Amino acid sequence: MTLIAYLRWGMVAVLACAVGTYARDKKDTPKAASTQVVDTGSFGVFVRGQRVVTETFSVQQENGISTVRSRLQESGNPTAAVQKSELQMTGSGELVRYEWGDGSGSLVVTPKDEFLLEKITTASSPKPAEQPFLMPNTSEILDNNFFVHREVLAWRYLQTNCHPESGNLKCQQGAVEFGVLVPQDRTSLRVRMELVGRERVTIRGAERDLLRLNLKGEAFSWALWVDDKDQFKLMRVVIADDNTEVVRD
Repeated sequence: MTLIAYLRWGMVAVLACAVGTYARDKKDTPKAASTQVVDTGSFGVFVRGQRVVTETFSVQQENGISTVRSRLQESGNPTAAVQKSELQMTGSGELVRYEWGDGSGSLVVTPKDEFLLEKITTASSPKPAEQPFLMPNTSEILDNNFFVHREVLAWRYLQTNCHPESGNLKCQQGAVEFGVLVPQDRTSLRVRMELVGRERVTIRGAERDLLRLNLKGEAFSWALWVDDKDQFKLMRVVIADDNTEVVRD
């Protein structure tokens, strides 16, 4: 399939399912709509070459709601606490609900009026603490340690800022800024994403031609590679400052 065909199918259909670029009229939605799997798999997180965490994830759409689930398990330690998250968005990319928990605490983020409201529950406090954020409900969730959230951000960037031209992917010049919420840190920040171009990288001993994106904030710089020949799936992440590499299994 040609690049343009991939973009037409992937960026209109697959990306739409993941980050919401279209909204279905409820009148046109079948009563028993089937679940569409957008992506599923796992990432291995390696620090100085040693696997430390496995993230198992899925991205699905049903009845116009996209659901991103993830589970983090520490490698070599089956008794370690498991982190779980679930992110739900509407067909137009608006946050419905985000949940995170690790067995000893949990949090929930939902829209409220013009705010995003985070409720945090800990083992020592039966009453949830509340923290509002003056952010639109289309803000990205980029929680700690969940690399599938970075995949969703990459999809949104590609869909809203790039287009096929003469068989190549053309994006607007310069980095694009996004407002994001990091629920576990109880903080919001601005991040920037930019398409670098096509690069040949080695993944599990095999060379791959992938598209590289740079994701930067005030205190971090990440390199991400996505496969434009396989629905723009996130394949690799390098965090050079932390000697960390993330690779799709």
